[in-house]
Amino acid sequence: MHLFWGALMVAIGFFLFICATLKSELRIYQLLVARSRIMWKDKVYVSHKVAGILIITMGLLMALELL
Repeated sequence: MHLFWGALMVAIGFFLFICATLKSELRIYQLLVARSRIMWKDKVYVSHKVAGILIITMGLLMALELL
């Protein structure tokens, strides 16, 4: 079960990181950007990249059952 949730977290982290890097126009990602822009202003894409990397790391640790 840890493998499933860890892999899911890694996939979500990659989605967030890739969309932030490409400044994607996907509707669901634009909703996340709109919500984050309230707090992060112009640094919204940088914050999403950092969050994506952190989620990927946590997902890997969970999948390997180190967390």
